[in-house]
Amino acid sequence: MTALPSVSYSITVRLEVPAGGSTVSKLTTAVEQAGGLVTALDVTASGHERLRIDVTCAAADTEHAGRLVEAMRAVPGVEIGRVSDRTFLMHLGGKISMEAKHPIRNRDDLSMIYTPGVARVCLAIAANPDDARRLTIKRNSVAVVTDGSAVLGLGNIGPKAALPVMEGKAALFKRFAGIDAWPLCLDTQDPDEIVSIVKAIAPGFAGINLEDISAPRCFEIEARLREELDIPVFHDDQHGTAVVVLAALYNALRVVGKDISNVRVVLSGAGAAGTAILKLLLAAGVKDTCVADIGGVIHPDRDGLSPELRWIAENTNAAKYSGDLKGALSGADVFIGVSAPNILDGADIATMNEDAIVFALANPTPEVDPTEAGEHAAVVATGRSDYPNQINNVLVFPGVFRGLLDAQSSKVSVDMELAAARALAGVVTDEELNATYIVPSVFHPEVHTRVAHAVRDAAGGKAPAHENFPDDAPAL
Repeated sequence: MTALPSVSYSITVRLEVPAGGSTVSKLTTAVEQAGGLVTALDVTASGHERLRIDVTCAAADTEHAGRLVEAMRAVPGVEIGRVSDRTFLMHLGGKISMEAKHPIRNRDDLSMIYTPGVARVCLAIAANPDDARRLTIKRNSVAVVTDGSAVLGLGNIGPKAALPVMEGKAALFKRFAGIDAWPLCLDTQDPDEIVSIVKAIAPGFAGINLEDISAPRCFEIEARLREELDIPVFHDDQHGTAVVVLAALYNALRVVGKDISNVRVVLSGAGAAGTAILKLLLAAGVKDTCVADIGGVIHPDRDGLSPELRWIAENTNAAKYSGDLKGALSGADVFIGVSAPNILDGADIATMNEDAIVFALANPTPEVDPTEAGEHAAVVATGRSDYPNQINNVLVFPGVFRGLLDAQSSKVSVDMELAAARALAGVVTDEELNATYIVPSVFHPEVHTRVAHAVRDAAGGKAPAHENFPDDAPAL
């Protein structure tokens, strides 16, 4: 796959050119001939002899961005000044901040927000700990917890390097669900310590979002926290991915006219995401599944199975097929990949059933080239934003937590996840549905509210009152 110019690799180049003439048009031509895309030209200073211009352009990667700068430098009369990476500029000083909900204008405000008035609120919570949800930020707060062991596709890069991702996650919580989320990057990868730390900070939060914790530790950590805490714990890499995949599959099956109970599904990847996808597919009614990992297809007679892989072997692959992924794909209706790049080609997809569905979700390079897959499959989805049908967790996790917090739920259930998947799929109407539009945009105005309402209802909650006039406000 050839990478295309992307805003995530966009740069702004401050340069000077001679006033008049054709230098500006030569600049844009040079960028385009080097494979870049000019998105803005801003004159920031002008004189009789020279112009100062900020040229913003998109590149395919960091090395390509450097080549674009050199292409501009080679234009006669151009003097390069400062080159700014727009993504790094956006991260300077971090991407989130805390702000007070009430102004502190005078001594009266200070006396109610802090001492002495705050002491009365503390005593009220001490007398009735449940009041912490009503009288503090707890009711709308989520902890985004990571140990930095499996960050995006970057691997084990540690807690400090994970912080930009967790900040971004917190920003998305606020933007799409109005939730106050706080990144907590832990300097330990010991499951016992992680569980202990999360339990210790849990009183200040209404939910825990586990993020980018590697398998198989993530399974144990989530299971123990769900057992020991009275607030919902949700590992987004597992369950967020699973919900979006199921929603996309519901709609892809609508496109090809197949029933979920009658299709044969082959999964590549048995880590956190793959295992969660499998379990949710089984709960949704998929009956014929087969899972492959780096060691081939998982089956009961395979040596060295971990407890997690043993569970997969016992609940899938009824035919006990013991070959490789390519062999398993023959005659399948659905392929879902959350594994490694370029492990399949178009010829492999051609062995699938007619009207095949392919979700190649390895990022940034999918399991199979989407263009090749599209020559044989009826519906193709990826994890990338530059192809149709992007499978993206941000479609789910803000609404899921909004629903959990509004319902004051103490847990996350499979029924809630199924409800979220149905709600997300339902955002795409019959009139809108087609092979290149099986999931809505994250900016669709109904996505997060639909998911939130579905989760809240599945949790047995009720619609929340206005924040400024809560129906559980303390009486005078």
